[in-house]
Amino acid sequence: MSYRNLAYLNSRRLIYRRGPLTDTPSEKFIWGDFYKDGTYQCYELFKSKAKITSYKSFKWHILVLWYLNANMNLKEITELAMFLANKENGFVSITLSPTTIQYIVNEVDKIDLERPPKNKLRKIIFKDRSGLDKLEKLRIVGKLIGKKKKAEPNDIYEAMMYINHAEQKITINSIAKVLSVSTRTIYRNITKEIREEKILLNEEI
Repeated sequence: MSYRNLAYLNSRRLIYRRGPLTDTPSEKFIWGDFYKDGTYQCYELFKSKAKITSYKSFKWHILVLWYLNANMNLKEITELAMFLANKENGFVSITLSPTTIQYIVNEVDKIDLERPPKNKLRKIIFKDRSGLDKLEKLRIVGKLIGKKKKAEPNDIYEAMMYINHAEQKITINSIAKVLSVSTRTIYRNITKEIREEKILLNEEI
């Protein structure tokens, strides 16, 4: 099921996507921003079609949501966690019992919410209404972070994400094409974690 009930979050005015607050882009464009050295401050939950597939990922999502919505209390975040864990709402593919969900929320409650949660490095951030189609975005990704002799894991991940957004299957060849490097370079630099993410993203195509 590709449907995701974001209306629940929107009606409560919950923040689940936020751009960098203090990091300054290297270049600004009409369509968005480019960070040459990357930024960890961009949170864009539920933007790809991939669902939450693990306990660890679910906990991270709850942590980020509470971090972005610091005014929420324990009761409210618990209700949100229960909603996200309901498969009928389209956010998860795993089964979490109410007891497990409450345990996760209690664990997150012990974490210092003043500290930004661990996040993926991003170099390109498109505006929600950039006016670009999916293939145009892919070309920009290739132009700005491609054409390097070495494709870093973060570059590989970012290329994968936009290939997925373009509703194309992610392959080693397609990643290499976007980054303008050889497939051997991708094989040499892709990590186990990114390989696993590649599988999960492809399952949603």
